[in-house]
Amino acid sequence: MGKLKNITKITKMTGYYMAVFLKWLLVGLVVGVTVGLFGTAFAYAMKTACGLRETYPYLLFGLPFSGLLIVVIYHSAGLRRHRGTNRVLLSVRTKSRIPARVAPAIFAGTVLTHLCGGSAGREGAALQMGGSIAQQLGRWAKADEKTMHVFTMCGMSACFSALFGTPVTAAIFSMEVVSVGIMHYSVLVPCAVASLSALAVSNYFHVGHMHFQVSGFPVNFDFLTGGKVCILAVGCALVSMLFCICLHKFGKLYEHYFKSHYVRIFVGGCLVVALAVILRTGDYLSVGERVIEEAVSGQARPEAFLLKMLFTALTLEAGFKGGEIVPTLFIGSTFGCVAAGLLGLSPSFGAMIGMVGLFCGVTNCPVTSVLLGLELFGGNGIQWFLLAAAVSYLLSGNYGLYSKQEILDAKEKAV
Repeated sequence: MGKLKNITKITKMTGYYMAVFLKWLLVGLVVGVTVGLFGTAFAYAMKTACGLRETYPYLLFGLPFSGLLIVVIYHSAGLRRHRGTNRVLLSVRTKSRIPARVAPAIFAGTVLTHLCGGSAGREGAALQMGGSIAQQLGRWAKADEKTMHVFTMCGMSACFSALFGTPVTAAIFSMEVVSVGIMHYSVLVPCAVASLSALAVSNYFHVGHMHFQVSGFPVNFDFLTGGKVCILAVGCALVSMLFCICLHKFGKLYEHYFKSHYVRIFVGGCLVVALAVILRTGDYLSVGERVIEEAVSGQARPEAFLLKMLFTALTLEAGFKGGEIVPTLFIGSTFGCVAAGLLGLSPSFGAMIGMVGLFCGVTNCPVTSVLLGLELFGGNGIQWFLLAAAVSYLLSGNYGLYSKQEILDAKEKAV
C-alpha cells in the first residue's frame, strides 16, 4: 500500500512539473519569436541608420534637431517621465507596468539618435523594447502578476539575444541583473527558450553579430600573469565607477541648468556636435564598433576611453535614446588595450579583459560577465574572465548603471 502511495505521489509530481515545463516552454517560444522579429527589425534599422551616417557625415549636424523630434515622440506617447531600463527592472519585482507604446518610442528614438551620431548603445533599447512587447503579450494572455514578471524577463532575454547574438549571456543577464547578489533560477527555462528562439529568428534573417579574435593569450595560468590581470581588473572597477559617476553628474547638471526637455536635448546635441568638430573625429559617435575591433586587435588611443565616457554622458543624459552597454565595451576595450601594454600584457588580451571587467563593474553581474567573455571570445580565456569579473565585481562597490537594481546581498559580506 505504501509503495502504491509513493508511485501515485511521484506520478502527480511528475505531471505537475511537466505541466509547468510546457507552460514555460510555450511562454518562452511565443515571447522569443515575437520579440525576436521586432529585435531583428530593430537591428536592420540600426544598421541602416549607422550606414547612412557614415556615408553622409553631415548628418551629425542634425543631432540637436533629431533630439527635438525624440522629445516630441515621447511626449506625444505620454512618456514624459519614462525611466528607461530602470522601469523595466522595477516592473520585474513590483506591480509597475511598461506601456506597449514604449516599444515604438524607444525604437524610433534610438534609430534617430544613431542616425545623427549620438554616442549610445542599443541594449537599453533592447531591454525596454523586449520588456514592453512581452508585457503586452502577457496582458493579452491575462497573466497574473508573477507570470507577468516572467514574461518581462523573457522579453529582456529575447531582444538582447536577437541584437547581440549571445543567447547564454542574454538568458542569464535577465536572471541576474534585477537583484544584486541573487539569481532568479525559477525563470531559467522560459528565459533560455526565449533567448534561443529569438536568436534563431535573427539568424534566419541573417543579422550579423559581434565576435572577436584575440591574440596574445597567456599559455598557462601563473601567479605573475594572474597578478597583472588582477591589477587590470582593479583599474576596470575604478573606471566603471568613474563612468557611472560621470553619467549621474551630467544628468544632474542637465536637470539643474535646463528644466525643459526640449532645451536640454537640443543643448546636449549641440555639445556633442561641437566636441566632435573640435576633435575632428567621428570615433566617439554612435556605437563605435570599429574602434572596439581595433582595440581588440591591439590598437587604441590612450585618451579614447575617457572621451567615450564624455560623449556618452553628454548624449544619454541629455535625453537621447540607446543604452550604455556598447559604450561600456568601447571604454573597457580601449582602456584594457592601453593598460595591458603598461603591465607587459598583450594589448589584444588586455582589451578582452577590459571589456569583461568593465561590463561586470557597471552591471554588477559577474556570472553574466564570464558568459559574455565566453560567447564573444571563446573558451580559452575562461579563467581570466573569472578573475577579472570577480575582482571588478567586488571593487566596483554599489555603483552601477541601473539605480533600480536591488542590492539583496552585500558584496563585502562573506556569508
